[in-house]
Amino acid sequence: MPVVVVANPKGGVGKSTLSTNIAGYFAAQGQAVMLGDADRQQSSRLWLGLRPPAARPIASWDVSADLIAKPPKGTTHVVLDTPAGLHGWRFNDVMKIAHKVIVPLQPSVFDIFATRAFLDQLRKSKHHDRLQIGLVGMRVDARTIAADHLHEFVATLGLPVLGYLRDTQNYVHLAARGLTVFDVAPARVEKDLAQWQAICAWLDV
Repeated sequence: MPVVVVANPKGGVGKSTLSTNIAGYFAAQGQAVMLGDADRQQSSRLWLGLRPPAARPIASWDVSADLIAKPPKGTTHVVLDTPAGLHGWRFNDVMKIAHKVIVPLQPSVFDIFATRAFLDQLRKSKHHDRLQIGLVGMRVDARTIAADHLHEFVATLGLPVLGYLRDTQNYVHLAARGLTVFDVAPARVEKDLAQWQAICAWLDV
């Protein structure tokens, strides 16, 4: 049972957007997926509460401030949305159960510095050797200087860049209805699905 952890110590980088859409992708594949939310803001749990009954089911994974409960039998995939400032025993507990770690980052100098420190922490983790780690650029406009700086930064990391997701209101509008780009007619989100192809391929390996 793969556990995909979405993590970055900085808030507001798009962890919940990434987590909910990864869960939506697994659900669209017919998987029995659970979505956990270890963030105090509980954005992913709120999103689950908005999800319509007709949508493909995504179960809520019981994650409290002190305990990560074991997923029930029958669960095939787990996605965990983590809080900003993930460190210490909480960091170790999360990485102990993780198989894949996706690190979202935005094209800003603050995100770049925070992400570098977090990746250094991952490399020093005793679980590092068995983890698959990938990066996803969030809200990236390829025409900007900030995007150029982001490309220069990730080129120094030696980690796969799974994709770059554009800044679009599609994610905002869908999230308000408990939906993902995988829950609506492909023609409505054609550009976004194209950006997800490489990410999905990495998730399926």
